[in-house]
Amino acid sequence: MKIQIINGPNLNLLGKREKEIYGEVSFEKYLELLKDHFKDIAIEYFQSNIEGEIIDKIHETGFNFDGIILNAGGYTHTSVAIADAIAAVNTPVIEVHISNIFAREEYRKNTLIAEKCLGTISGFGLDSYRLAIESLRVFNE
Repeated sequence: MKIQIINGPNLNLLGKREKEIYGEVSFEKYLELLKDHFKDIAIEYFQSNIEGEIIDKIHETGFNFDGIILNAGGYTHTSVAIADAIAAVNTPVIEVHISNIFAREEYRKNTLIAEKCLGTISGFGLDSYRLAIESLRVFNE
C-alpha cells in the first residue's frame, strides 16, 4: 500500500506556531512515528504553502497511489481549484485537520473540499493522520 500525505500552508510550522491549537511536535517528527507504526505502508510526504504545487501533487499521485491524506490548511475554506483536483483523480482522498475546525471560527466550518473526499477526520491532533491511514487501509481491503 502506498499513501501520499499532502500538507498545505503553514503546516511547515507545526511545533512552533500556536502550540495550544496544533501541539508542540513538528510534522517531520510525527512522520517518523507514523512510518515506524505502519512499516507495511509506503508513506510519502509533501508540504507546500503554494496552492498550485498542492494541485500538481494531487495530479501526480492521484492515479497511482492507494490513498491521499490531505490537510489543505487555509485552502480548505477557499480553494475550488483543490476541490476540482480531488474530483479529477481516482485515488481516494481523506481530508484531515489537526484541530476541530467545526469548533473554531465560523469561516473554518466551511470546507470546499469535503464533498470531493472519501471522508474527513478533524480534531484529533496529529493522531488525525494515523486515523486517516487506518481508514485508507480498511477502504483498500
